[in-house]
Amino acid sequence: MKCELAPSILSCDPGRYREAVAELLAAGVERVHFDVMDGQFVPPITFGAGLVRSLRDLGDAVFEAHLMTLTPESHFDAFLEAGCQSIIFHQEATPHAHRLCQRLRERGIRAGVALNPSTPVDAILEVSDVLDLALVMTVNPGWGGQEFLRACLRKVETIRRECPDLDIEVDGGIDPLTLGLAKAAGANVFVAGSFLASCPTLTSGVEQLRAECD
Repeated sequence: MKCELAPSILSCDPGRYREAVAELLAAGVERVHFDVMDGQFVPPITFGAGLVRSLRDLGDAVFEAHLMTLTPESHFDAFLEAGCQSIIFHQEATPHAHRLCQRLRERGIRAGVALNPSTPVDAILEVSDVLDLALVMTVNPGWGGQEFLRACLRKVETIRRECPDLDIEVDGGIDPLTLGLAKAAGANVFVAGSFLASCPTLTSGVEQLRAECD
């Protein structure tokens, strides 16, 4: 499957989000990943659909909202109207993942379900018939800069074996080394945040990750 980069802006300077997204798009990334946190599902609070809307004019790359929120369905319309083509919610945040995937697809939005490190992989397999993307968290959600949890790659291997045509995204601790590990396990979409922010420029970081993708 085609490998794609989905940089997160979580570790970027909030005062320079526009400049950061413009640079990422100029570097040729396929997606921009927006980590939306509500202070309840995870302790931090980040941003809402208004930020996404303010950046949508920068280019045509896929904007994906990763809703680390309770009642994720209450935010679907706002992020759809802001210009997101993909919305990811957490399996742990709702007892109705199948129905929510159906709702997103009915609106023409790619449906993604995320799993925390402690959540069994079967949660993804049970909704695979209505799913466009499975996101495997390779850190505990909420903060950038955490250490990559290699044990989570077993979930990636299982999902790829059972769902050979599904986009599998990994999020957390991604750098050139761990991207290679995740790719070998079967992932094809890679979220990177703190690694990119640590590079001299976002562009140079994207180039390093792209070399591993290719």
